[in-house]
Amino acid sequence: MILFREQFCNFKKRKAMKNILYLALALIFVYSCATTKSKDLESTASTNDTVRIANDSLEYEIIIIEPGFSTFLNSLAKPEGYYSQNYLENKNQFLVIDYNQRVLQPQRYNPDLYPWQIDYDRNTDYGYEVNYKLYNYFVFFSRKYNQKFSVPTRI
Repeated sequence: MILFREQFCNFKKRKAMKNILYLALALIFVYSCATTKSKDLESTASTNDTVRIANDSLEYEIIIIEPGFSTFLNSLAKPEGYYSQNYLENKNQFLVIDYNQRVLQPQRYNPDLYPWQIDYDRNTDYGYEVNYKLYNYFVFFSRKYNQKFSVPTRI
């Protein structure tokens, strides 16, 4: 009877230790999941994030002042050369029209998000860099402010 009692106590101790071990592993798992950092655009944004694109021969200049855009461009956007210039020009043509229509409807769309029209002439060859950065700005803008355009913007 003493032997049975000792075996029973050892069994209870082992079972309790197993439960404590499982609980500790579950807590470690929950803690490790809670401490992972998400790829949030707001958390990686810097306060003075300005991208300037200029071409003196065509006399145009684009200045994008948007916190987080430069970080987005360097980390999440597809690399330069991924899209063809023709693809970017076609996308930008429709996106600019959509954007400019929203500028003209401040009662329907937030005027803080759409302050100025974009002067984009589809007959002007702005070059790859301008089209690439303008398209990626639309992608960034739609993701950051949860805006949907008539043309899908993806990365």
